[in-house]
Amino acid sequence: MDKPIQVIIAVEDFLSEAVLRTILHQSDRTFSISNCLGRKGFGYLKKNISNFNMSSKGIPFIILTDLDRTECAPALINSWLNFQKSNNLLFRIAVREVESWVMAHRSAFSSFLGIAKELVPLNTDAIDDPKRFLINLAAKSKKRIVKEAIVPNRHSTATIGPDYNDTLISFIQSKWNVRQALKNSQSLKRAFFAINSFAPNL
Repeated sequence: MDKPIQVIIAVEDFLSEAVLRTILHQSDRTFSISNCLGRKGFGYLKKNISNFNMSSKGIPFIILTDLDRTECAPALINSWLNFQKSNNLLFRIAVREVESWVMAHRSAFSSFLGIAKELVPLNTDAIDDPKRFLINLAAKSKKRIVKEAIVPNRHSTATIGPDYNDTLISFIQSKWNVRQALKNSQSLKRAFFAINSFAPNL
């Protein structure tokens, strides 16, 4: 059995952490996550990425961020990586938000919400606002507990439901399969390939 690859991961939020941990667990490699940094939005990641790059000389780093409103992934990469990137730093981008990766396992996600699979696009990377799209799908759910957890109350100023993260994280950890999901998301497919071929030099 291969020796586990010790890594530090850095993410925008708890949902991204759950997705990345699941991807690593379902990959063809054996990873051991020694620490998770971030969970403070993209600003923290962008501010600290050069420090992560330097630290990766001692222990590999895997960073996951959302593309959000940036035009394309290469533009974001050029903006963030204005230095010589270490081979021990793996930087991946979810197009446009990690929710598009969550929805990409269409059969499992539609079953989780109790909606028709056809309501989930075949190309989830093409969804302009994945979080809003996901919430709108959940609003169609006949599963009251799931619906109330994900969809914000109409009288609330919140943009997400009260148990949005915990409910989706539970789905990711129990039902989500990266090999099924990558069929409907090119950015996830590229990330999974990069993780499977990640060979840090230590």
